[in-house]
Amino acid sequence: MIYNILNGDSLAYSFPDAKIEGDVIVVREGLIDGDLSGDNLHDFWQSRAKFIGVTATEYQSKVVEEFEKIRNAPDHSEFNLWFEYDLFCQVNMWFVISIIAGLPIKKKVSAVYTSYLDKTDKQFWNGFGPANSDELKICFADKIPLNEADIHLGKDLWEAYKNGNLGELTSLSKNRSLAFPYLQEVVKAHVDRFPKDGTKGRPEKVIEDITKNISTDFHTVFKEFWNRESIYGFGDTQLKHLYDKVMHRT
Repeated sequence: MIYNILNGDSLAYSFPDAKIEGDVIVVREGLIDGDLSGDNLHDFWQSRAKFIGVTATEYQSKVVEEFEKIRNAPDHSEFNLWFEYDLFCQVNMWFVISIIAGLPIKKKVSAVYTSYLDKTDKQFWNGFGPANSDELKICFADKIPLNEADIHLGKDLWEAYKNGNLGELTSLSKNRSLAFPYLQEVVKAHVDRFPKDGTKGRPEKVIEDITKNISTDFHTVFKEFWNRESIYGFGDTQLKHLYDKVMHRT
């Protein structure tokens, strides 16, 4: 069985046009933000539903059932992980890898990135959205196979992230792997959210600078933040939380 695991519905809408073999699984989560507590998946799902503000039934049907497709995959399954380079996507990918790592089956896992983009492109850190069918085919042809060490690394990255262990996360980021091409930059961006000296995190400092020197209009702030810090991959929900915190202080 072949599975194409897509990060969000945006890609899911355009993906069928590329006619790439395999079933589609959609990750509808943003694990970059919110409660990650829970010693098992059941408790973890409850924490996430509560944080997002939906009922357990809604969360089950929209989110959990997609992940269950991974957990119920048959022997000799192939998983193609369509995730982008930014922190938002990478955190979700680490979680998916942690699930795949625990499957008692023989499997092949590959990472599919936005290889059709040049690094100087503004969409580089978050670029599947505007990709056309031919560009998606290019990305798929350039997929990167994950070996056992890569899968183990992905699982360890998730555990360190989930537990808030920034030191371990930084240590793990020094591993060189083609499957995680910008790991050090992404982990540093995450660690910079939580300065040890008690000052504001990197994203909040950037938002503060934008609101002081450019505009306090949220849409303007969002656009400018993306120009400066697209490595985070924040959606409007995540950025609004930070924006509200900054505006509340001023």
